[in-house]
Amino acid sequence: MGLADIRDKIAAAERDAGRAPGSVRLIAVSKVQPADRVEAVLAEGQRLFGENYVQEAQAKWPDWRARFPGTQVHMIGPLQTNKAKVAVGLFEAIHTLDRPSLAEKLARLAQDRGASPELFIQVNTGSEPQKAGVLPPDADAFIAACRGMDLPVVGLMCIPPDGEDSRPHFRALAGIAARNGLSGLSMGMSGDFETAITLGATHIRVGSALFGARG
Repeated sequence: MGLADIRDKIAAAERDAGRAPGSVRLIAVSKVQPADRVEAVLAEGQRLFGENYVQEAQAKWPDWRARFPGTQVHMIGPLQTNKAKVAVGLFEAIHTLDRPSLAEKLARLAQDRGASPELFIQVNTGSEPQKAGVLPPDADAFIAACRGMDLPVVGLMCIPPDGEDSRPHFRALAGIAARNGLSGLSMGMSGDFETAITLGATHIRVGSALFGARG
C-alpha cells in the first residue's frame, strides 16, 4: 500500500466519521526502515515521521531535514531518562511520557531551554505488566502533575494489546482525554487506523502498511 492509498483511506475515514478533512495527521513510522524507502516517501511529500530510538533518529534525520524542508519527527518509542536531553532537541513531539521521573527530567530541560516538544502521555489501557504507560486509574493524577510542572501536554497515546479488539482501548483513551480537556489522541496503527479515526484519533502511526516489512 502506497502513501497515496493510505491518504485516501484516511480521507474516507474522516468523511465517514463526519470529521473535517485533514483533521488526522499521518505519522510515517520510519524506524529501522531502509533509507531508500524513507526517501521515496519524503519525495512523495510526506513530512511527519515517527522514530522509536533516539540514536537512530539522531544519525539519519539531520540530513533529511536539510534536504526536505518542513520535515518533523516525533518520538513514538520508550524514552530513557538519560536520553531525554538529546530527545528534546531532536523531536517536535514525544508521544511516550509515561512516568514521574521522565516528567521531572523533561520539566527541568524545558526550563533550561525555554522550550519543549509537545508531549503526549502514554496510557497503558490494557494494564499490561510488560508494557510502558500510566495505568488508567492513575492517568488523571499524572496529567495534573505534568500540568503542574508546566509541561506542554497536548494529548494521550495508547498501544492496545496484541490480538485484542482495539475499539474499547481507543474509547477509553478518548474518555480520559475528554475529561481532562486534551484534544490530541495518538492511536491507531497499520491494522486499525481507520477504526481509530472513527473514534477520534488525531495522530495515527503507520509503518508496515506504508513501507512494507522492516529490515
